[in-house]
Amino acid sequence: MRAVIDLIVGDPQADRAVPHTGITARLTVFVTGVMAFLAVLVLALSMTAGRVADRWADELAQAATLRLPADAGEAAVARALEILRTTPGVATARTLNDAEQQALLDPWLGGDLSLDTLPIPKLIEIVADAPPYDVDGLRARFAAELPAAVLDDHAGWRAPLLKAAARLRLVAGMVTLLIGAALIATIILAAQASLAANLQVIRVLRLVGARDIYIARAFVRRFTLRAGLGAVLGVVFGVVVLQFVPGGDAPGSFLSEIGFQGAGWLWPLVIPLIAAIVAFAATRAAALARLKEQT
Repeated sequence: MRAVIDLIVGDPQADRAVPHTGITARLTVFVTGVMAFLAVLVLALSMTAGRVADRWADELAQAATLRLPADAGEAAVARALEILRTTPGVATARTLNDAEQQALLDPWLGGDLSLDTLPIPKLIEIVADAPPYDVDGLRARFAAELPAAVLDDHAGWRAPLLKAAARLRLVAGMVTLLIGAALIATIILAAQASLAANLQVIRVLRLVGARDIYIARAFVRRFTLRAGLGAVLGVVFGVVVLQFVPGGDAPGSFLSEIGFQGAGWLWPLVIPLIAAIVAFAATRAAALARLKEQT
């Protein structure tokens, strides 16, 4: 706690070694703010994409489709429904009507094509219960009683969704690391420029007995506070921008869900803290190395 208080309050005499204004101050605050803003957007997009992909995968996991040939009679459809309704783990099973099948085909074939001109298979929508049904066992039962029936549990759709979400999280992590690296480089350059600009002041401080760690502490404090301030401004701006993202018209649209939810709001809150810690470590290392070179 004492170290935190010293970092915030500082030493007025040591602070004279670092200018309160100038290009280094504005550059540090601006760059840190931009990096924090980009980090907020990257995290929001990554978490939203992962959340949407997980929800879609869960919905696909709960739903399945049984496909019967177009020439299957009503007896075959009735038998398939009976098998499904007597299978443990199946919540509901119903045959899709012509309007629903037309809506499914419209994006692919257009709305002007009539189903009467095509041999459309008969589709039965299956919704799983908790716990869900045994997919392999149900397939085996249909293979024995209705060999022409094809059970699609949407596993082929779920896997790419989950894989895409995992890759998006990986890309977001790599981008965040690049943002952190750029922030470190900028702070180091700004600290070195400030040290070079105040070389005469540093020499005077050394003449009166100031140690390098005493001088470096002033630079560390000033750049840490600048980075923290810039990060706070960047996070606030990023959160405000996310509130103005236009939402999609359809329910559950991706655009309408961009942002943070629940515990995800902790990430914007810790960005300024992470930026301050990065600035503290980078400035301390750069300042001590630079002062050692000037010995």
